[in-house]
Amino acid sequence: MYNNRSMSIALLISAAFSVNAFAQPADARLSAAERKEILQTLDAKLQANYVFPAVAARLGKELTSKAAKDAYAGADTAAALAAQLSKDLREKSDDRHFMVFYDPGYHVEENPDAVPSPEEMDRQRMDATRMGYGIEKLQRLPGNVGYLELRGFGPTEVVAAAYTSALSLLAGTDALILDLRRNGGGSPNSVAYLMSHFFAKGDERHLNDIYTRPQDKTQQYWTNTGVGERYTKPVYVLTSARTFSGGEECAYDFQTQKRAVLVGEVTGGGANSGDRFSLGHGLVINIPTGRAINPVTRTNWEHVGVKPEIAVPAAQAQQTAYVAILRTLLAKTTDAEQREELEKILPMAEKGESMVPNYAPRR
Repeated sequence: MYNNRSMSIALLISAAFSVNAFAQPADARLSAAERKEILQTLDAKLQANYVFPAVAARLGKELTSKAAKDAYAGADTAAALAAQLSKDLREKSDDRHFMVFYDPGYHVEENPDAVPSPEEMDRQRMDATRMGYGIEKLQRLPGNVGYLELRGFGPTEVVAAAYTSALSLLAGTDALILDLRRNGGGSPNSVAYLMSHFFAKGDERHLNDIYTRPQDKTQQYWTNTGVGERYTKPVYVLTSARTFSGGEECAYDFQTQKRAVLVGEVTGGGANSGDRFSLGHGLVINIPTGRAINPVTRTNWEHVGVKPEIAVPAAQAQQTAYVAILRTLLAKTTDAEQREELEKILPMAEKGESMVPNYAPRR
């Protein structure tokens, strides 16, 4: 998700359109009257909040027409209706940020500016710890190349310290690979916080804007001057068709700021930020309430995705970036010992082979 408010990191890091896998509630049956009530509520929420009013009006008419033909009669449980509505909304709007799910225990705070309660913050911190703050893997590859896989962008107040710690551990590497191939999105504030580590102190960057319809305002996102750890060496960013939403914004920011080389596949194409609203009877909808506006391009990646400079299948992206880095390091080094090491590592990397650890006793 690409959300304006802080949310549970377990939801943010899961697949872009799934709900929290740790707590699937029991399903509930719905009567015809309850389905009608849910559809009426959905239409009202759409008309008041969807970022594109003309599309909202069309969607409302199409869903009403479909309901009048009893097309939802077979969706006699909350989960079934949620799945059908998600499918219809995405197909009819061509907006992949729409999602309806069933969770009667999910608390919807329909105020994007609301401060999370202490209980919500405790839950977010607990979820963040379980999910490693979205950091799937952190590694120093042979040849002194850093590797960081980030699966999602949780609430900034929860994940910020982990981002800085990760970059501190990789500070001594000669280049960095940031893997966003499985990143489903999250908080735009956290995207900006992560990006802040990749520019020198005093080099402030305007990264992104988000216009939100309910508030009729545009919020700017800049790098954070308070970030201490800075990584100014070469960066390669890995993308896939699965990279979505806030993951795409991160890649797009790197690209438009000319700060990294993107390697992999064109991303999923979801640039509309969303908020969640209750439809009643345990159903919750994510409605795209905002749209991104990049300050450099004056547009965004909606529908078109982010296009990498080096286009390769996602499965080959890490090897491709790694080999490119090693070749560059080898061409530039004047250190005999480093050259010897790189000359040994590069042919193996080109073949997709890994160095085997030596566990033999010292002699």
